[in-house]
Amino acid sequence: MKKAVFILTVSVLGLAACQPQNTGEGSSEEMTAAKSKLSLAYVNSDSLATHYKYFEEVSKKLEDKRAKFEKEFANRASGLQKQIEDYQRTAQNMTIAQARAVEEDLTKKQQNLQQYQQSLTQELLKEEAKLNKELYDVVAKFLKKYGENHNLDMIFKHSTGGEIWYGDSTMDITKAVIEGLNKEYDNQGAPEGMPADSTASK
Repeated sequence: MKKAVFILTVSVLGLAACQPQNTGEGSSEEMTAAKSKLSLAYVNSDSLATHYKYFEEVSKKLEDKRAKFEKEFANRASGLQKQIEDYQRTAQNMTIAQARAVEEDLTKKQQNLQQYQQSLTQELLKEEAKLNKELYDVVAKFLKKYGENHNLDMIFKHSTGGEIWYGDSTMDITKAVIEGLNKEYDNQGAPEGMPADSTASK
């Protein structure tokens, strides 16, 4: 699963495009002055992905389910391979009609196996998207509360290879955010609405 990353940015000009349109109240000079006083911070998502306990839980759930799917598919594929080998051994003793019937049956089973593999892949992707959305919502909710409590106007996402090249380390709140998220996780566990094991087979 891809690891998200949270980072900083910002010049006053860059922020201007993100601000609400002037409603007519206050001069342009006043608006510019207000923008220059924004309180900013950033979070490094590489560190968040490494040290946030809930992220670890989500990753483990996905890995466990992926391993389960791979095992189920391997068992079915192994069973089909055995049937093919049995047919190859005994085909010479069959009539043409019998051989054709077996071949058609094996072909159908191969197609079913491919469809089964596709369904497992789709289910895993769906589960991954669900858990990633859950993770994103938890972090976003926490950062909103954190920003309000610390009078921050914006919290940026720091990502390797992202558009932001530099951020003053004094604006880095990664450690505090990870500690806060882990404390919340220790006290509350998985987010409300998420099953104890959302990857359990239905």
